[in-house]
Amino acid sequence: MLLATTLAQVSRNDAAVATGIIAVLAGFALILFAIYIICVIGLWKVFAKAGQPGWAALIPIYNVIVLLRVAGLPWHWVFALFLPFIPFLGALALLVLQVMLLHRISTRFGQGVGFTIGLTLLGPIFWLILGFGDSKYLGEQPAQA
Repeated sequence: MLLATTLAQVSRNDAAVATGIIAVLAGFALILFAIYIICVIGLWKVFAKAGQPGWAALIPIYNVIVLLRVAGLPWHWVFALFLPFIPFLGALALLVLQVMLLHRISTRFGQGVGFTIGLTLLGPIFWLILGFGDSKYLGEQPAQA
């Protein structure tokens, strides 16, 4: 009888722990989904300002291709998404390429290095600022003498 009581208590405790873990994971997923929606809204407006279809922000790989087009970079940079499969150096190379891409986006909208840092570290907020702000898409800028 003591063994049956102990097993019932253990199973109740396990159920409570499992419920808690599921609740934490659901809350985390909800936060990530909200961040994703904010990024999509900002990207949609940025694409529209650059003369690209805004709905492209919704399609995972295509949005990177359109972002490369806005930055004036070749489409085959999309294969850089596979770099993290190379241990350590691949992730580092992807980070460098991402910062280069974000800097090209910043300069094409008339922003500077500070805005690139903002896009890198606080992307959702700065995509909204870029999309809804006063900055205009300048496209390719001529080299200054």
